[in-house]
Amino acid sequence: GLANDHSTLFAKALIDGIVCIVLASTLGIGVALSGFVIILYEGSLTLFASVLAPLLTDSVINDLTTVGSLLIIALSLNLLKVTDIKVMNFAPAVFMPIIFSLFM
Repeated sequence: GLANDHSTLFAKALIDGIVCIVLASTLGIGVALSGFVIILYEGSLTLFASVLAPLLTDSVINDLTTVGSLLIIALSLNLLKVTDIKVMNFAPAVFMPIIFSLFM
């Protein structure tokens, strides 16, 4: 969204679509219906990327990546039944590097 190169977004949309079809065949219509929410979510991120571009410096993007990676690690530990972390309670933490960059 920031680089105006849509090839990565198209590839991700294709992968999401294929996975959605596979999951819908086993888990039912709810997966297909959640696809609309994903389209809205990912589309809004792409559209708002140009608005946030001045705030997203290299260090902020690195911090966002770090926070996102930690959330993925927490999710994987939950899937392995090692921990019981309420990951969605930490989802707003993804926006904290942007907020901190405003005050620094």
